Amino acid sequence: MNNLFAPETRYGSEEKVAFVEEVRGRMKQLAIDIINLMNRSPSSPALNTIRFQVLKSATSMGANYRAACRARPKKEFFAKLSITVEESDETVYWLELLLESDVRVDKSEITRLLPIARRLTALVAKARSTAGIH
Repeated sequence: MNNLFAPETRYGSEEKVAFVEEVRGRMKQLAIDIINLMNRSPSSPALNTIRFQVLKSATSMGANYRAACRARPKKEFFAKLSITVEESDETVYWLELLLESDVRVDKSEITRLLPIARRLTALVAKARSTAGIH
């Protein structure tokens, strides 16, 4: 299969199905990794606020991508993909705050997750831009 993050990759219908499934799986795994990280992290006022926000955005990201893949009209697909882009970018924002702040959290795990979240954000933003609706 083609590299998931390779720019300008062209897919046939079978490859496209595999690509969509791989993206869905990576989004789900990212959400699970963030859920597990937040469950292991100690409570503090700042972390409790960020925990709520990052859990919401990370889980919404995958849910909206799944909905986009099931969308019927092109406008519905574009709308769901737009929400996915927003939630993905928000997830990146919260992970950056966790990394750059003094909040007590496993910084090495954030460092591992952040590039994944950024790549997924770029990927869905690119998919939205090529959807052909503005």
